[in-house]
Amino acid sequence: MYTFKGKEYPCCASLTMGLIGGKWKTVILFHLINKTLRYNELRKEMPTVTERTLSLQLKNLEEDGLIKRKVYTSKPPLKVEYSLTDFGKTLIPVVQSIADWGVYAVEEKGKFTGAK
Repeated sequence: MYTFKGKEYPCCASLTMGLIGGKWKTVILFHLINKTLRYNELRKEMPTVTERTLSLQLKNLEEDGLIKRKVYTSKPPLKVEYSLTDFGKTLIPVVQSIADWGVYAVEEKGKFTGAK
């Protein structure tokens, strides 16, 4: 058994998927690979995610130490930025491999209809 932040996982792959699995976590990490983004910028990158889901996923990623949330309160309006932590950056090769495989899968078996 593997334990991470008080949760137990039966194997190391399960732990990894527990941290980045689901429909949106990997997408969020992918968009943060090369830049820091504000909440609304992330929403524009993922137009089909609901605000509630995005907020929850960002909170989970932050709690797991994969992203950091920086709040600027010096002048209104409130500005919040998200970026990868050093720990989160260790997932870049994993997330990039997942994205590369997605491109391969579309080229081999699928159809691409949107912007890259």
